[in-house]
Amino acid sequence: MRYEKGRKDASRGRIMEVAADRFRSDGIAASGLATIMSDAGLTNGAFYPHFQSKAELVRESVAAAMELQSQQLAEALASGGPEMGIEAYLSAEHRDNPEKGCASAALLPELARQPPETREVYTDHLLTLVRQLAEALPQAKDPEGVALGVFATLIGAMQLARAVEGTELSDRILAAGKDAARTLIEPR
Repeated sequence: MRYEKGRKDASRGRIMEVAADRFRSDGIAASGLATIMSDAGLTNGAFYPHFQSKAELVRESVAAAMELQSQQLAEALASGGPEMGIEAYLSAEHRDNPEKGCASAALLPELARQPPETREVYTDHLLTLVRQLAEALPQAKDPEGVALGVFATLIGAMQLARAVEGTELSDRILAAGKDAARTLIEPR
């Protein structure tokens, strides 16, 4: 049976999209290939023409999620500067929808246990995000250092806000994270 041109690319893209969402919502270890393929509307056997292993899928899905985050950061910086990026990142919407949010906030402990190739891809994408933010902080003495501090603050605050039960404390954590990140970007 012959398929229309582009079907394989579309299937691969669908697998990656579903996997990225599933990994961020349920975790890498808890996301089985059978569930990912079912959610993508494909059979298990359709996985291997696209990926050699789950590790390859993890690596490519994380890269795609972080590329999307880079685009979102560029849009936030263009429309409102670093303040807009902080506000969007530490929002209740982002907190409540990890499957569509930051791969770092959702997956850092698991990413630290991935093969070196995956950690290298993650590192490259993280540095891209850091450099994007650093470019928006020309007044800082060490723009990349400040950007690293901002990302550490944002990611940590998001992880804490997601971990606590109840929204009152979670909302306070988001607000405190915003204040801390704003303090970091203030000219000195």
